[in-house]
Amino acid sequence: MHKFIGRWRITWMEVWDQDYIDCEQPGYFEFTANNQGEFAFGYVEGQLDVRYSSRQKRLDFTWAGCDEMDECSGRGFFKFSDDNTGEGQIYFHLGEESAVKIERLS
Repeated sequence: MHKFIGRWRITWMEVWDQDYIDCEQPGYFEFTANNQGEFAFGYVEGQLDVRYSSRQKRLDFTWAGCDEMDECSGRGFFKFSDDNTGEGQIYFHLGEESAVKIERLS
C-alpha cells in the first residue's frame, strides 16, 4: 500500500480563502489504493485518476468533476516533504490554477 493513501485536509489555497474552501464541507483530497480518489472544496468536487511516483515523494493526478453543477476537468500534483504534509497545484482545463497545501487526516 502506498504511504499517501488516505484523506488529506486542504489547509491553504493560493486563489481561494479557507471560508470558501470549507463552505460546503471541510475541503479535502482522498487518495485510494486503486489509483483513484476524490476531492472537494468550495463548490468544486471531482474524481481523481492518480499516479504515485516510486522514485519521489510525489503523486500526479488528472480529475473530472463539476464546479457549481458545470462540468470541468484538469490535472495537478502534490510533493510531500514528510508523511503528513504536501504541497502542490491544481489546474482547471482552460481555466484557473492554484497552489494547494494539504495535511493528513487519516
